Amino acid sequence: MKKVYIETMGCQMNKSDTERMLGMLSYMGYEETKEPEQADLLIVNTCSIRQLSEDKAFSQLGVWGKWKHEKVDFKTIKIGISGCVAQQKAESIFKRAPYVDFVLGTHKIYALPEIIERINKGKRVCECTETNATEDNLAKNYDIKRVKGVNAWIPITEGCNNFCTYCIVPYTRGRERSRLPELIIKEAKDALNEGFKEITLLGQNVDSYGKDFKDRNYRLADLLRELNAIDGEFRIRFVTSYPTDITDELIKTVVELDKVCEYFHIPMQSGSSEILKAMNRRYDRQTYAQIVQKVRDMVPDVTITSDFIAGFPGETEEQFQETLTAIDEFELDYSNLAAYSPREKTVAARWTDKFIPEDIKDERFQRLNKKVQENCLKSNLKYVGREMEVLIENFYEHKGKMINTGKTRNFKTVHIPCDKDMTGEFVNVKITGAKTWYLQGEIK
Repeated sequence: MKKVYIETMGCQMNKSDTERMLGMLSYMGYEETKEPEQADLLIVNTCSIRQLSEDKAFSQLGVWGKWKHEKVDFKTIKIGISGCVAQQKAESIFKRAPYVDFVLGTHKIYALPEIIERINKGKRVCECTETNATEDNLAKNYDIKRVKGVNAWIPITEGCNNFCTYCIVPYTRGRERSRLPELIIKEAKDALNEGFKEITLLGQNVDSYGKDFKDRNYRLADLLRELNAIDGEFRIRFVTSYPTDITDELIKTVVELDKVCEYFHIPMQSGSSEILKAMNRRYDRQTYAQIVQKVRDMVPDVTITSDFIAGFPGETEEQFQETLTAIDEFELDYSNLAAYSPREKTVAARWTDKFIPEDIKDERFQRLNKKVQENCLKSNLKYVGREMEVLIENFYEHKGKMINTGKTRNFKTVHIPCDKDMTGEFVNVKITGAKTWYLQGEIK
């Protein structure tokens, strides 16, 4: 069999796309390898949410291109780029990286088999045509080669309609498109039959699921009910939620369904209402506060995580301080952080006169990171002494001791000293201590 190596960068959606590509390539006679030097086909599946991510992708391509140019054994290898950078840059990639054989955008991932056939005949291919269709009619003949583990990622929506002024996603992933529920349910059942213990539903705005259906009134809450009814012991999560799309019905559904976990990821991006308006977010600080409070009031032991950007164009020190106070006021359990990075095509990228100097952005990022660490520890300390159910995800040696690590229902990481590998098992654990990023526990 020929061998393929895929370097995956970015979000869970990219990881899911990679699993789908591996399924198609397996159907064509390719076997995955973890060693790029052994591969006949090399693909970098890219993320363009930050400039650093894009630079890493081209750096990786450069390494492979050098192999192809300088090493006799690599003359026949094929090199491809997929994902968001591919969708954004399209044919211009051939000028920057002439050793690349194909460019595959996010909209046409299921054109991969045809592309491989064409490049093996000596052609160069760029397939970045935008489409409003989902892949479902094309995907039926291909298995998904999931990474072995506990959690199965299942995309349920693709794209975004919000056009936040800083975000490239609507340009790289297109407009929102919902997959058919019957295909999602089948995919979930297949994953559970393979031994996965947790299903995570993915979408840029996952709680917008079903808005685009013309022939049915079917939303995320309906999908969760159907998934919850599947036999077996497993968990269900969903990410990422857009704040104002979180309905009372969705929150009630999370409370009512025993397999759906008490976890919401609700990106805020800034604690300043003025900056939120400049970002084209459809809420202000007060509205976000009301949403978070409603979730906390209705869902016992819920974990709420968020995203924030430091140094958005025009952000003053006073507005940045509002972000710091928001993390405290809303008792956010954890937040993903990024310094603002201008992205081509976005509105904010044109506001060069408002750009924050790099040293100030970095200093704000560091202060934001310190605040997140403080709140993570504060959140974790609340669980010391509690008994919690943990789904074990990994087993490894750490400082001479064997450790099982896993997640609670509300997405807290727990480290448990134990000589037995319990990966994939649900265990009751007494929480004995708390660190910044994880809890310590012992098996009951």
